[in-house]
Amino acid sequence: MRIAFVLDPAEVSFSAIRAQGAGGQNVNKVSNAVHLRFDVRASSLPESLKERLLALRDQRISDDGVVVIKAQQHRSLEKNREEALARLTELIEAAADIPAVRRPTKPTRASQRRRLEGKALRGGVKAGRGKVIV
Repeated sequence: MRIAFVLDPAEVSFSAIRAQGAGGQNVNKVSNAVHLRFDVRASSLPESLKERLLALRDQRISDDGVVVIKAQQHRSLEKNREEALARLTELIEAAADIPAVRRPTKPTRASQRRRLEGKALRGGVKAGRGKVIV
């Protein structure tokens, strides 16, 4: 089962920052990395989804309930923005997916009988491997 949601782009804020790592002179001049911020508590998501999202033990979610995602994979600001938004959507979808409850079942009498017959058969084979007394 899955909780339906619509992510409002107005609730997501982006800020351009300088990317880390190698990149030559360009990395020191241009702010191509993106910080995405999304306040879960102030969002228009359903309440049940907000609770599930805040209950996740994810390092990207702060104690204040703000999701912070840093994207710096690409050289273009727009691609990093798209990647950050995709990661946010993926995080919310993971929280929206409710696994089905497993209900334990009893084995049938026939399956119990087959299991015990198989064990007896294997036991007989292994007993036959013992020392032969003449």
